[in-house]
Formats: sequence, C-alpha cells, structure tokens
Amino acid sequence: MQDIPSTYTQAAKSTHWQQAMQAEYQALQQQQTWTLVPPPPNKKILGCKWTYKKKTLPNGQLDRYKARLVALGYDQQYGVNYTETFSPVAKMTTIRILLTIALNRNWKTTQLDVSNAFLHGDLHEEVYMRQPPGFIDPKAPQSVCKLQKSLYGLKQAPRQWFDKLTQFLQTQGFRFSRSDPSLLILNTNNAQIFLLIYVDDILITGNNEELIQILLSALQSKFALKQLGEISLFLGIQIIKHPTGLFLSQRHYAERLLQDAGLLDSKPASTPISPKTKQAQADDPPFHDPTLYRRLAGSIQYLSITRPDIAFAANQICQHMHHPTNTDHQAIKRLLRYIKGTISYGLPIKAGDLNLRSYTDADWASDTTDRKSISGFCTFLGPTLVSWTVKKQVTVAKSSTEAEYRALSAATSDVIWIRRLTEELGVAQPEPTIIYCDNISAIALAKNPVFHARTKHIEIDYQFIRQHIHNGNIQLNHISSTDQIADIFTKSFTPARFHDLRRKLTIQDQNC
Repeated sequence: MQDIPSTYTQAAKSTHWQQAMQAEYQALQQQQTWTLVPPPPNKKILGCKWTYKKKTLPNGQLDRYKARLVALGYDQQYGVNYTETFSPVAKMTTIRILLTIALNRNWKTTQLDVSNAFLHGDLHEEVYMRQPPGFIDPKAPQSVCKLQKSLYGLKQAPRQWFDKLTQFLQTQGFRFSRSDPSLLILNTNNAQIFLLIYVDDILITGNNEELIQILLSALQSKFALKQLGEISLFLGIQIIKHPTGLFLSQRHYAERLLQDAGLLDSKPASTPISPKTKQAQADDPPFHDPTLYRRLAGSIQYLSITRPDIAFAANQICQHMHHPTNTDHQAIKRLLRYIKGTISYGLPIKAGDLNLRSYTDADWASDTTDRKSISGFCTFLGPTLVSWTVKKQVTVAKSSTEAEYRALSAATSDVIWIRRLTEELGVAQPEPTIIYCDNISAIALAKNPVFHARTKHIEIDYQFIRQHIHNGNIQLNHISSTDQIADIFTKSFTPARFHDLRRKLTIQDQNC
C-alpha cells in the first residue's frame, strides 16, 4: 500500500502514525513490558524498530493505522536469551471443518482479537533491548529495557503468549484437542464449546451462548480482548453469509497481489497452467528479479487457502523458487491472469450431511527433471470441501501402481486424522470413510495379500492401509478417471476438462 513508512523518521512526519506509535507505547507501559536498567556488562543488547500497517475492513476500506514495536530477535542466541520457540497455530482444515459444523448446527461463530497479544506472555530468560526510537527517556538516555513481558520479534514470543492463554483457558475447564493442539474443547452439563487459536485471532462457537458470554467476560478480565462479532474477516479471508451457507473469499488479497505484479489490467487466462507441458530448457536464462518471483509465489500459495483450483499450479511454481527462470516467471504470469479472470471465485461452505468422503490420484513420473510422481487428494465433509493436498512424492515410484498406492497411503493418513478431529467435535463417523481411487491395481493391492511379495519396497504403506481397512476406518472404492475429482491436483488440463473438475470441486463465483 502507498504511504506506509518504512522507518521511524518517515513515520514521525505524519500525525496519524505518531498517534499510532503513542498508543502502542502506552499499551507497552500499561503492561509493564520492561524496566529501565543500566546496560549490563557482557550481555547482548537487542535492537528494536517500529513497523507500520494499515488495518482494513472486510470491504477493503481503511479501519485504522497500526504501529508496532518489534524487537530485533535475529540477534538472539539459543540457550542465552531464548530456548524453545514452537507455538501451534490452527490448521486451515480445522477452521473449515469447525465452520462447517457450526453452520450445520446453526451455532454463532464469534471472532475475537487480542490487542498486543504477545505482550501478555511472561519471559523466563534475561532479555535486554535498546529503548524504542522516538521514546527515549530523557532522564536515563543511556539505560536499556530489561524485558519483563514478551515482545513482538522475540523468537519465544508466540510460544509464551500461547502458553499464557491456554493455561488460563484450562483453569476455565477447557482441554486440548488430541487432533489439533490449537483447538480447545469444553464439555460440561450438555454444553459444547470450541475455541480455536491462530496467534492473536480466536474463534469461539458452541451450543450454549450464555456460557460463551461468561467465558468471554472471564477472558476480557485477563486479556485486552475485543469481540469482533460474528465472523466476517479471519486471517485475511472474507467469510460472507449466503442464503445457502457461507462463502470463503480472498478477493481483496488477490487484487493486491495482481497490483503488486502489475497485472491488474491483464487479459484473463482460461486455466491456471498451460495444458502443454514445457520441457525444461538448459539455456533458459534466470529471471532477473528472483526476490519478486519468491514474493509472488508465496502470496499465490496463501491464496490457495480458498482456491484449491490453483493448488497444482502453485505447487509447480513453488518448486522453482531457489533458481527461477524466465519460463518460470511466465508460468506465474499465466496463473495470475487466471486469477484475474476468476477473482470473485472462492470456496462455499454448505449445510448438508456430515459424512466424510475422499478422492485420491497420482500422476506417475510426471516431473521430467527427476521422474518423481505427483500425489493429490481431497476430502469432503458432506457437500463441503474441507481438505486437499498437492505434493511431489519423496521417492521415485517404479510403477503407476506404486505411485497411486503412495498417494492412497497419504490420503488415508489425512482421513484418519480428520475422522479423529470430527469425533472430538461431536460428529463421529460410524461408517468407514470411502476413499475413491481410479487405479484398480492399487485397490487390489490393498485388498489382496498375493501381491505383497512383489511389492516389498512399499510394505509399510501396504500394512498401513490394510490395517485401517480391517479396522473399518476406510473403504476403497473404484471410480472412473472421468469422475476422479483429485485429477485437478496432479496435472494440467484443457479448459473444458478443467472447468468440469473445478465445478465438481465446488469452487464457484461469489455471485452464483
């Protein structure tokens, strides 16, 4: 966006950015984030800087100016001023499943935001930081900040905040989900409450609105919590109410992406990737701006959260980020022109039955550089697409059957995890989940031990799938290649075939 400063000197010239910095500094003081002390000898003193962002409403209009003080955590040393850093965040599949179940049960899904979330985390290590630009204490200009609370930019900041929040939630009766550690569950007196955490963005839903309000009051007494009402914009994803359910869209994000690439006025393409696979050229010159390529590729990958129709093309593009060529850049432009023509498309969430079904496919030895195969699979919860994956297989498959079987094994793992998650959410799957595969040999291999001696190199996958068939968790059904939805995740197609698969994937225009 324009007029967003990159330095304190630039920001200090604008009144609204000065006010934003002042508000952030006051919040830091109220939280008693640090105390000023003389610089300690033989201790690393971290730097800090201000970052600036314009916060927008779901319709793209300006909401407010946001300034944030960030510690320069890249100077931290493991074992000295930080140790563990891992902090879980909600899986996108979990978010889609939770929204689907809430829609089917007519539950309200409330969105929460915690102001200065990382400032709530307690620090256990000694961390020192220079005073923030523009806010140096005139009485102690040489002093440094000894951090008492966590701060944005510190390596351990996300973990400390997550621990602080979840410890409090456990005192309120919540327990961690076994399937997704960012999901917390409260079951008490016929009440079911689910709370999902993605850093400082939180979703809460359940069948007892009165109990939810009591819990929110308890949270507000402990943290600087804002109730944003019913979910409408979460992690940059618009959640739009439709007569038939919800619609997930990243239209504004896609528009900014096209603007960044200079393709807002480009001619739309009918498919995200050319149906004709181009062979790698040894003399293909490197793209002149690999940083731009990587930035666009990363943005496209995030856009695929609501656009599984571009997942295969995004996967192909991201495989060349280490050394992009001009041909790779043309592939990005082709994909962006497809996005331009389908900018209002997204993922619907509809009410219906809550039975799981999955589709899996593989394209054998499709990568001409190393002859590895591409796996693709997707899973529906009733009429709603909740999970999908495109991935190049780790090892070279010796046959199409082996490639399909490895894809089938990966899909089985995903299905077993989703079955466990839905059971915790109160939607148990009493019947085996049907996985549709278009390879007869792969299905026969899973059911017939006669093939076992000839396929020792995939024995683990073989035993894994056989076990879950025997336990009644999955059931393998054959499907024709024409009806195989997962085809869209493994290869490129002509416009007619691609549009047919996209329709079966349920991706549609927001206005439909």
